[in-house]
Amino acid sequence: MKHIKYNRNLKLVPFILIALLLSACSSKKANLVAKKPNIIMFLVDDMGWQDTSVPFWTEKTPLNEKYHTPNMEKLAANGMKFTQAYACAVCSPTRVSLMSGMNAARHKVTNWTLKRNAGPDAKDDVLDFPKWNVNGVQACDSIENTVAVTPLPQVLKENGYYTIHSGKAHFGAIGTPSENPMALGFDVNIAGHAAGAPASFQGLKNFGHDKNGKPINHWAVPGLEKYHGKDINLTEALTIEAKIAMDSALNKEKPFFLYMSHYTVHIPIEADNRYYQKYLDKGLDNVEAKYASMVEGMDASLGDLMNYLEEKGIADNTIVLFMSDNGGLSAHDRGGVLHTQNAPLKSGKGSAYEGGIREPMLVKWPGKVKAGSVCNDYLMIEDFYPSILEMADVIDYQTKQTIDGLSFVPMLLQNGNTSNNRALIWHYPNKWGHSGPGIGTCSTIREDDWKLIYWYKTGNFELYNIKEDIGETNNLNSSNPDKTHELAKKLADYLRSVEAQRPSFKESGKEALWPDEVFN
Repeated sequence: MKHIKYNRNLKLVPFILIALLLSACSSKKANLVAKKPNIIMFLVDDMGWQDTSVPFWTEKTPLNEKYHTPNMEKLAANGMKFTQAYACAVCSPTRVSLMSGMNAARHKVTNWTLKRNAGPDAKDDVLDFPKWNVNGVQACDSIENTVAVTPLPQVLKENGYYTIHSGKAHFGAIGTPSENPMALGFDVNIAGHAAGAPASFQGLKNFGHDKNGKPINHWAVPGLEKYHGKDINLTEALTIEAKIAMDSALNKEKPFFLYMSHYTVHIPIEADNRYYQKYLDKGLDNVEAKYASMVEGMDASLGDLMNYLEEKGIADNTIVLFMSDNGGLSAHDRGGVLHTQNAPLKSGKGSAYEGGIREPMLVKWPGKVKAGSVCNDYLMIEDFYPSILEMADVIDYQTKQTIDGLSFVPMLLQNGNTSNNRALIWHYPNKWGHSGPGIGTCSTIREDDWKLIYWYKTGNFELYNIKEDIGETNNLNSSNPDKTHELAKKLADYLRSVEAQRPSFKESGKEALWPDEVFN
């Protein structure tokens, strides 16, 4: 019998093959993950177009000199600045449009939400307001007075993303599923609930909880108990927790979508003590020094997140989008002369004028967007839904809702323009709780450089050429009736097409006229 020499290394062959296969699978998985960019959607609450040292106008203004936002400057230098990005005039409509891709006239969450089946519309002597979707947006269709959608984070999650919510939610009323952002497809919820503002920004005040950890009111920020009693600002705490959540995504080897949704710079106007004294020393009054410190605290969060990306070696594969949910507050609680805090824009939050709806927007997309570029074409908040999905290379998806938004990716890549032959629509058949220029029950259309505002109570129009008159000081309605008629017809046609709601008159019970019916 022939002796066969045994090689003990042969018994390692199966294990080597298995290791090679596992390595190949791991490498394939890593390559798949690498192809999907991480995405940070950085949304600031109530930040005005001028609340930054980055000039979004054709020239730098005194307000740009007032604020210090070096990380916004860095983001602008490394990405694209949009000078005509728009949102709704108040917060919940914007956030629902972001999550759904729908225009507010269609989704009918036209005012801010809080309590189930109870809207916050202020009383009016002339108008009654429609039964709008006071319970916000939901992923299910079993909740009354709500709009059911396929939410943006749910689509991203289904396409391999680890989805993180950090900060203000304000999607659904108390007692509805989406008061918890996880009901909309987020894997993680950090401090998000039904309320649209914090009881306090201060850890020393437990972010609105008593010494026993009990919420003092609806506005108390949940889930940050480990920071209670500590000298830390809410903005910083949310940023720390967001970084911990991103670590989890990296450990899972999954691309992440971080919705960094800050409560700042919403009221209460409270100092970020890291920066407050600096602005007092600059000569700002007490309130404006606090406000400016909140702005810089927000900017510091942006810087911390960008530094995190660098430290983890993922900056080149991470998209950062910066936006605000409505114009800067100017009708109350601010220092100085009210309604001037967004100059040269007119008015502020809650207003149909530019100060209420025009937002600071920046996008960094390494390898795709030219550093230091500027886009002067307009876009609307609902455009973020299809744009983010396209940037994530999510093409084949189905939604419950009709998508009104158009992808602004062609503008980012400078190979197309989705603002051409397009009108933007705002619809607010409600009444906000504060007064000021342009704050009222109205619908608005912008097409090219022309903007028309229609006031339901009076049937009056205001017509402006925004390119020539950014401050909306010269109403051209009387001198250009043909343009008023043209835009009124387009506005009315769109509102009818989405079955938009109208206020009605108390005395007669009749609905207010559509914009084009005024001429009949």
